[in-house]
Amino acid sequence: MTDTVPIFSNFAHWGPIERAFAAGLVSWSGSALGASVVFFTARVYQRFLDVVLGFAGGVMLAASFWSLLHPAIELSAEYGFWRWFPASAGILVGTVFLHVVDEVLPRLQLPAPAKAAKGLPSHWRRTTLLILAITLHNIPEGLALGIVFGAVGNDQSPVSLAAAIGLMGGIAFHNLPEGMAVALPLRREGWSSLRSFVFGQLSAAVEPVAAVVGAAATLTTRAILPYAMGFAASAMLYVVVREVIPETQASGHPIAATMGIMIGFMLMMALSVSLE
Repeated sequence: MTDTVPIFSNFAHWGPIERAFAAGLVSWSGSALGASVVFFTARVYQRFLDVVLGFAGGVMLAASFWSLLHPAIELSAEYGFWRWFPASAGILVGTVFLHVVDEVLPRLQLPAPAKAAKGLPSHWRRTTLLILAITLHNIPEGLALGIVFGAVGNDQSPVSLAAAIGLMGGIAFHNLPEGMAVALPLRREGWSSLRSFVFGQLSAAVEPVAAVVGAAATLTTRAILPYAMGFAASAMLYVVVREVIPETQASGHPIAATMGIMIGFMLMMALSVSLE
C-alpha cells in the first residue's frame, strides 16, 4: 500500500527497525510528558484522568482493528474461508500469554495498597509494584508498535505507514495518564518532583526496546505477519478490557470515562481511514 501523506515522506525512507525504535521513543515521551505534571502540581482531578485514560482506551480499541486485525485478515487472503484463522490464532496465543504473565508476576492496580497486589506473593514495596504494573502494559504495547512498523517494511503488507503512525500516536496518548498515575502519587507521598518524574516515566523505557524486538521478528518471514499482528492486537485489547476500562469505571465518573472511550474510538477510526 502506498502512503499518500507528504508529511511522512522523510520518515518513510527509514528502515523498519529505525522506524520502530523511533516510534518507541515517541510513545515513551507520552509517559514522560504525563509524569512532568509533577513539576507543576501534586494533584490532578480524577475525572480528568478518567476521561483521558478512557480516550486512550478508545484509541487503542480502534487501532487494534484498523492498524492490526484488518490488515492481518487482508494478508491472509490466500487462506480463503480460513483467512480469519491467523489473526484469531495470534489473539488466542497473545491472550493466554498475557494472562499467564498477569497471574505469575506481582502487580498492583493504581489506586490499591500494596497488600492488594495480585499475582504470586511478594514483599515488594507499593512503588515497585506500581511501576511493574505500568511496565507490564508497556511491553506488549511496544511489541505491537514494532510489529506494525515491521509490517510496513514488508512490500506485500497492506499496512500503511500512516496507520502505523496513527497507532504510535494512540499509544503515546495512552501513556500520558499512566505517567501521571505513577508520578503524582509518589509526589504526594513526599518524593521530590524530580524523583517522582524519573520513576513516572521509567516504566515506559521498555517500549523502544520492545518495539525493535517486534519489528525484527516480523521481518524474518511474511508468513508470520498475520499471526504476529493478531498477537499485537490481543495485547491492545487485553490491556483495554482488563485494566483501562475497569479503572475508568471504578472512580465514580463512568459517564465521562465512557464518553472519552467513544470519542477516542471515533477519532482513531477517522484518522486510520483518512490517512490510508
